Amino acid sequence: MTLHKILKYIALVIGVVGLILWARVLMAGDDAIENSADVQASVVTPFLYVAYLVFAIIVLLVLFFVIKGLFSGDIKRTLIAVGAFIVVVGIAYVLTDGTEKQLSDGTMLSASGDHWVGAGLVTFYILACIAILLMVVSGIRKLIK
Repeated sequence: MTLHKILKYIALVIGVVGLILWARVLMAGDDAIENSADVQASVVTPFLYVAYLVFAIIVLLVLFFVIKGLFSGDIKRTLIAVGAFIVVVGIAYVLTDGTEKQLSDGTMLSASGDHWVGAGLVTFYILACIAILLMVVSGIRKLIK
């Protein structure tokens, strides 16, 4: 069998198991899950384990195909893209500052943590603006042609 068929059957099995566990959560109801630790452990925990398994499989497959693509493709273009991303993160880090903050649950967020959160948000905004700009430029080019 090909890899595609194997992955399709694995996804089908995980999907059926997930549906069964989801149905158990729905049948137990919100009140029973919130009020009883035994119900929570027997109903919600297996559902979470399936979610963890799916997440682990996805991460492993992404890593496998990224590494495979690195060695079979043009590594120069990949390194340029990674370098550009690091430059954007660096610019976002320089543009932000961090101050210690008290969170709504009473815990404190360190100045470093706040700095990285701000840098992550600014990185997202920069990349979103670049993506929008590239879509507009591509649309204008299509209109001109």
